[in-house]
Amino acid sequence: MIPVILASKSAARGALLRGAGVSFETRVAGVDEDAVKSAMLADGAGPRDIADALAEIKAVRVSEKTAGLVVGTDQTLDLDGRLYDKAASLDEARARLQDFRGRSHKLHSAVVVARDGAPIWREVVTATLRMRPFTDAFLDGYLARNGEAALSSVGCYQLEGEGVQLFDRIDGDYFTILGLPLMGLLDLLRRHGVLPL
Repeated sequence: MIPVILASKSAARGALLRGAGVSFETRVAGVDEDAVKSAMLADGAGPRDIADALAEIKAVRVSEKTAGLVVGTDQTLDLDGRLYDKAASLDEARARLQDFRGRSHKLHSAVVVARDGAPIWREVVTATLRMRPFTDAFLDGYLARNGEAALSSVGCYQLEGEGVQLFDRIDGDYFTILGLPLMGLLDLLRRHGVLPL
């Protein structure tokens, strides 16, 4: 059977693959994501294209050194075309969540599969999430209860936990929101004989 390699250290993405019954190894690509983002933003690229490019770079870099199907992933948060990175402090998280309050943002989740150093398949799926107009008191309580864990995701929330209470509307599938569009990837793995048909 063809080995599957996840070019990511993301515990959430690994858990999604394991939960779907995919056997895989993990290899970190060692990509300077900040440098890639900066260069692409300077060239006028948007958040969706940046997610796609980063997923490809990760997949290809690991695939050049490793046999098998290498899965590269990335996710970007897009509010009105602006790319956001993870908040560095709880104060920054508070300001960000206040800015998102009552507004919709997009999560672009990209997955690229590479083999023998070249991409063979890709998909970018977008979910749109609207934060409800929560009170400052709710926000303060949320940050107090979640603390540093709120800084682990770019949106300062984990939808699988209390972060779901920040929203009043979500359009998109759960796997995309967690950073790994899974349905198309599982289909590809079946077509390559990694999973049963």
